[in-house]
Amino acid sequence: MRPGDFTLDDRYTREEGPIFLGGITALVRMIADRARIDRRQNLRTASFVSGYEGSPLAGFDLELMRRKSLLAPFDVVHRPGLNEELAATSVMGSQLAPTLGPLAADDDGHLRNGVVGYWYGKAPGLDRASDALRHANLIGTHPDGGAVALVGDDPAAKSSTVPCTSEMALADLYIPTLYPADSQDILDLGVHAAVMSRVSGLWTSLKISAHVADGSSTAVVHPDRVLPVYGDLGRSPHVPSGKLLGANLMELEQNQLTTRIPRALAYAQLNGVNRIAVRSGDDRIGLVAAGKTYLDLRNALRLMGLDEADMQRAGIRILKLGMVYPLDRDILERFITDTAAGQLDEVIVVEEKRDFIETMMRDMLYRHPRAPRIVGKVHEDGSTLFSRFGELDVDAVTLGLATRLARHHHLDAAQTWLDQHNARRSPTRIELPLAVRTPYFCSGCPHNSSTKVSPGTLVGGGIGCHAMVLMMDPQQVGDIAGVTQMGGEGAQWLGMAPFVPADHFVQNIGDGTFTHSGSLALRAAVASGENITYKLLYNGTVAMTGGQDPVGEFSLAQLTRLLAAEGVSRIVVTSDDPSRTRSADLADGVDVRDRSDLAEIQRDLAGIPGVTVLIHDQHCAAEKRRKRKRGQMSTPTQRVVINERICEGCGDCGEKSNCLSVHPVSTEFGRKTRIDQSSCNLDFSCLKGDCPSFVTVTPGHTPESRRATEIDAAAIPTPSTSRPVTAGTDFTMRITGIGGTGVVTVSQILATAAFLDGHAARTVDMTGLAQKGGAVVSDIKVSALSSAGPDAGRADLRLIEQAAKAAADTCDLYLACDSIVGTDPANLKVTAPDRTVAVVSTTRIPTGAMVIDTSVGFPADVSVHESIDARVSRAAYLDAGALATELFDDEQFANMVMVGAAYQTGALPISAEAIERAVELNGVAVAANLQAFRRGRQVIEDPEAVSHEITAAGVEPVAVEPSSFARGQIAHLGLSDDLAYTVGIRVDELVVYADERYAGAYLDVVGRVARESGSPELVDAVARNLYKLMAYKDEYEVARLTADPAFAAQIAGEYGDDAKVAVRLHPPLLRALGRKEKMAFGARTAPVLAGLAKMKKLRGTRLDPFGYTEIRRTERELVVEYSDLVDAILGALASATAEPGRLSALVELAGLPDMVRGYEQIKMDNVAKYRAEVERRRAELGI
Repeated sequence: MRPGDFTLDDRYTREEGPIFLGGITALVRMIADRARIDRRQNLRTASFVSGYEGSPLAGFDLELMRRKSLLAPFDVVHRPGLNEELAATSVMGSQLAPTLGPLAADDDGHLRNGVVGYWYGKAPGLDRASDALRHANLIGTHPDGGAVALVGDDPAAKSSTVPCTSEMALADLYIPTLYPADSQDILDLGVHAAVMSRVSGLWTSLKISAHVADGSSTAVVHPDRVLPVYGDLGRSPHVPSGKLLGANLMELEQNQLTTRIPRALAYAQLNGVNRIAVRSGDDRIGLVAAGKTYLDLRNALRLMGLDEADMQRAGIRILKLGMVYPLDRDILERFITDTAAGQLDEVIVVEEKRDFIETMMRDMLYRHPRAPRIVGKVHEDGSTLFSRFGELDVDAVTLGLATRLARHHHLDAAQTWLDQHNARRSPTRIELPLAVRTPYFCSGCPHNSSTKVSPGTLVGGGIGCHAMVLMMDPQQVGDIAGVTQMGGEGAQWLGMAPFVPADHFVQNIGDGTFTHSGSLALRAAVASGENITYKLLYNGTVAMTGGQDPVGEFSLAQLTRLLAAEGVSRIVVTSDDPSRTRSADLADGVDVRDRSDLAEIQRDLAGIPGVTVLIHDQHCAAEKRRKRKRGQMSTPTQRVVINERICEGCGDCGEKSNCLSVHPVSTEFGRKTRIDQSSCNLDFSCLKGDCPSFVTVTPGHTPESRRATEIDAAAIPTPSTSRPVTAGTDFTMRITGIGGTGVVTVSQILATAAFLDGHAARTVDMTGLAQKGGAVVSDIKVSALSSAGPDAGRADLRLIEQAAKAAADTCDLYLACDSIVGTDPANLKVTAPDRTVAVVSTTRIPTGAMVIDTSVGFPADVSVHESIDARVSRAAYLDAGALATELFDDEQFANMVMVGAAYQTGALPISAEAIERAVELNGVAVAANLQAFRRGRQVIEDPEAVSHEITAAGVEPVAVEPSSFARGQIAHLGLSDDLAYTVGIRVDELVVYADERYAGAYLDVVGRVARESGSPELVDAVARNLYKLMAYKDEYEVARLTADPAFAAQIAGEYGDDAKVAVRLHPPLLRALGRKEKMAFGARTAPVLAGLAKMKKLRGTRLDPFGYTEIRRTERELVVEYSDLVDAILGALASATAEPGRLSALVELAGLPDMVRGYEQIKMDNVAKYRAEVERRRAELGI
């Protein structure tokens, strides 16, 4: 296939040949494919689709909406459900509709014969809807219709509150369950599921595991690929009936078991839904698996070096179950007896979670004269073979299977693999990650404000984004008492309240959950009379699952009236824009307050008996960002910027805003804070607090873009590929990064490019909650796409059956778009020193913990290198974020820079032409992404050219060098060049801060340390920390730094030299008078600030109006205290009390003033901690 031959619409419209599509896309196409087949059989059917969004099927409804025009010719009606049970009842109605008389004609005037219904939901949604589905399945399906339940399973609970699989529940409902392994299976089994339902009169189901829904793969389509075979079944005799009483009910129950289930089994047999995939005449070992686990099994056998010929020689056969319930006795009989010996010695069942298939097989073969030994979850001695908990992936399957085949069947290939595996793994070494990137609220998310409570508050977590409070600091979000099922929010308190000393509970809930079912829990709480405050976030969207509009959504006014009618004691609405909220026609007695009053309001509500509700009215940040990009919502012109010279790096803005766009950065003068403009959602909550480093900027004329000149793809030589894809060699790649930065997009682009190159591709995106800033991992496998034989047509193209997830030690290219996620041992285990090439981004993106806690920092660069270098054959490191910013003025192109670098190393066996075509098909910022890909290539090929381009494209920052005065003052100290620079620029700063005499006092102490200690580390620590204490930022210094020329140049370069800049200050006098918010001091106040800066000579004198405050007195005391501490440290070094090994402890002691950060009370609190720590350390050291 030429790259130009494929479009994204081909995933839905191409009727013959290979296509590349994801699991969700396949589910949507499946509906159209079934309609095409129906029409070929002269059956005019409509499709009715209803359900509730939930991972891993979260994107299904959104994709249905996006592809509405493509589905319209097939008469598809999509009606999202208010919740799962009501959606199931709606689908039940689609089967009863034809029993009421002739159906209405479709939009083209064609008479409809029937309706095929599709219900969708995740496994917990199945639990909720089980009563509705039990009714619906007993009632049955129409002979010209059918009903299919699409159930999303999340066995590892990556985006669920509980691990969940659905086959047990579906079997209990007597619903036949088909289990697709990949996109191809979804297309094939999806058609069979609908026709089986029609033929049998039963609902059927597709069990969609997370890896299938979140994965993509090459599939082969053809009009004749799936042609339902009916044999003697004929038309279903069942007529659905909702009359569930008396004799009619008994008849429905009887024919469900004696007629309808046997017809479903007969259809499965006629159409080869279950198949013996590998067999020979004298097999002795049988392997049984279904769905995604079947691909894990095939992959495991390949890892042991067993192809089909090897398996036949070893006497191994494989049964792939396409339908796991009801189990087909006929194929099981053939599987265990159709051998030369007339029976198998052993059957090994490989399945995830509980022993579902294994138990059914045991029951079915009980007392069978030729029954083999059956093992699955445990060996004969009770030890684990395949785990019942967690996720069963290819590594776990390989280890369990190899152990069984080696020890019980003495298979050489299995023993060889085990020996190699044991040699690679140390049984005693436990590897821990350097840092952890946990999911977090989006930048500007209203949850950042709405979930805050006073320390010690007892809180119930909510479903969706609210659940992430379980992973956050209790000082931020309270003592979380856990979560409930969706719709149970707050009801747990009704059982806790009578037995605990606490007399109040706070329950988080979103407006989507409230509409779904949570309103009933609130009603129960009102009825109980217990004291509880519901914190209801009204953000206008179901955010966690992709931004759907809540079905049955209330306006804010309607919501307040409903709550009042429910008997709520008091309702308060907080808002990021109180004037907007007040303009709504709210219920009488509702109080509207600014979100900054949230803590005070919660304290007030805690004292009100009964149920109170605090509604937080603020739009979802992620949805707001999407709407702004589409022009559906205005974008504020104002930006927030931090003057890093004033910033103390205290973390208060991070604590106040809880926002991931508040980035800690390392500077010459210590840790500071910067607003990441590319991820900022313009929430402005970081402006809270007393810090004077914040300025707001209204851009003027747009400065000339710093975007680099464009380069042509032909300008960069094509690298030789180290591991090309051939019939016998495939390619495995892992991409690690951060949710929301485009890692999944990169995965899709590369897999699509591989497909355009004529290969087969598989991907799986392990995202979990990663769309909220957590870790995301995407695996890609590329293999040859070959024909089944020399005379095979396009419908018979063969795909290698293997899991999409990379196995341990099999990765060829490791693309670490984030070093924290990239160094996690759980991700690195796929690499191998003799095989893997790593391309690693060194860009530092903070975790949530780093935002709110100044003591949490990034892993050292050397630790990152050591973690990765030991696991790979070669590695390339680049600061992709900085390159993207410097070349394209936007960090969002960093990942494509990484892809370009990876390609140019020769480790990516996909053509540049195909990659660039895939970028074009993606359709987002095409020109910039193409240039980012090419520049990434150039970074590897010709780094000097890239450096030259950066210099030409941007404004190089002026390097700050010590003045001649400073150099002269320190020349006699004999310092190294680095130390001379550190001390020299601080001397200059102190001269400007005060005068030369003040700088001289600084040099006296530093010089003494240099002369008496002989330790460069101690000199460096004292030089930095004494400067920090001496250059305390009082009113004079803040006034001076607001006019810092370097900061002014930065603003002019980014926002135009006519940008309007306002310094945000919270003067103590106005704060004492009750003003809560900072004031904006614009250009008109600049002379006042300049005049204040010139008054620095008053600092510390009797005429200093600010010098009498507690904080200024404390700052002066700290300088004296530190000088005494330095004397003590030098004394300890000179005496016998300080052994050489204690030097590092003394250096750490000298570095403790770094704890003294912030302004006003923040600083005073840190001073107390600093003094206590100094005393503790001095006591330990005996000085």
